Amino acid sequence: MAAYRVRGRALPGEGEVDLWIRDGRISLDPILDAVPLCEDGWILPGLVDAHCHVGIKYGGGHEDLPGALEQAKAERDVGALLLRDAGSPVDTRVLDEYEDLPRIIRAGRHIASPKRYIPGLAIDIEDESQLPDAVRQQARFGDGWVKLVGDWIDRGVGDLRPLWDEKILKTAIDAAHDEGARVTAHVFGEDALPGLIGAGIDCIEHGTGLTDETVEMMVAHGTALVPTLINIETFPDIAASATRYPVYARHMRELHGRVSETVGRAHDAGVPIFAGTDAGGSIRHGRIADEVHALTGIGMSATEALGSASWVARTWLGWPGLEHDAPADLVVYREDPRQGPDVLAAPDIIVLRGVPMRTGR
Repeated sequence: MAAYRVRGRALPGEGEVDLWIRDGRISLDPILDAVPLCEDGWILPGLVDAHCHVGIKYGGGHEDLPGALEQAKAERDVGALLLRDAGSPVDTRVLDEYEDLPRIIRAGRHIASPKRYIPGLAIDIEDESQLPDAVRQQARFGDGWVKLVGDWIDRGVGDLRPLWDEKILKTAIDAAHDEGARVTAHVFGEDALPGLIGAGIDCIEHGTGLTDETVEMMVAHGTALVPTLINIETFPDIAASATRYPVYARHMRELHGRVSETVGRAHDAGVPIFAGTDAGGSIRHGRIADEVHALTGIGMSATEALGSASWVARTWLGWPGLEHDAPADLVVYREDPRQGPDVLAAPDIIVLRGVPMRTGR
């Protein structure tokens, strides 16, 4: 396999570095026969989409293999080389056989109760006492994560309501931890958050219903947040389609209207925040740059927002960055990628598993 050299400014420190690549790994030791890929540029570990659904068709439904391949390629082509797939209705492990596709960390399938999530996407638990066993099964099926549906519209009430009793949540989350897996949950509203955070959940997805109290709980428990801000932009459309449930529609509009303040308060308090697009369903794949840009709107610096989709997110997910003997997954830009989404979405060089996927636009 050919060896390569990359020279430039490594983010976040901006120090000048030379990186060598051979056999799919990064080397900090010179390799004499290495082919130069660039002599100057901005180098960072491959981007991370921490909330992504490879296998859910845009517009809804199950994706077939060709469609899932195209979704993964769309992520790769914008430099997203590590995806935390936060629930998929199809088994995408076959994609691991493709060396030119991003690495995927799977959470198995969503776990919900009947008629309390998008039809066909989740495993429905008829009796919540079965939740710990379902969590164990998905922990063994996934790659270290389990995804719960924490709240959804209860049509009998006409608004968002929690799905699970707090005691069973504690048992279920403990079961996942016993299996070596972390747990995250879809949560839009306010009421499900205290029970989930108090039960020891590791992450909250969306989190639009966070309050001062639950933000303090997240800080105390070390709970992470993936706010999926570009997905929250769809809330007014969701509300407009919910004419039969005016309370729910109003609630969704209110959550949307204060999301910047809500997530900004969590950021200011010190909650760890990571970039995730919620691609699949209503969001097209390949939009991580838009999510990074949205995070700057809640108070993150450009460097901090980028880190939440690169080196910081990789550490959180247990993957190294630009280190000696780390997997050679990296992106290089001629211009500073912190300038905005147009630059960030178009890497000049993409190296995946040590192989250049793109060298120049």
